[in-house]
Amino acid sequence: MKDEYDIKSLNPRKNPYAKKLKKQITINIDSDTIDFFKSQSEDSGIPYQTLINLYLSDCAKQKKQLQMTWK
Repeated sequence: MKDEYDIKSLNPRKNPYAKKLKKQITINIDSDTIDFFKSQSEDSGIPYQTLINLYLSDCAKQKKQLQMTWK
């Protein structure tokens, strides 16, 4: 190992995953909804929290608008 390194010559690169960093939050989700994603998780082998994130990411990417009707 060198005693000193010339940082400027290391050619630093930006983190290519910086836009994909995750932020931990707290959210209240109905038990039925969690059970649904856990069931999907068992079928797919993907952790349920990852499935929820993938679904929400897809909604955001496609700019889906919430459509609700009250009965």
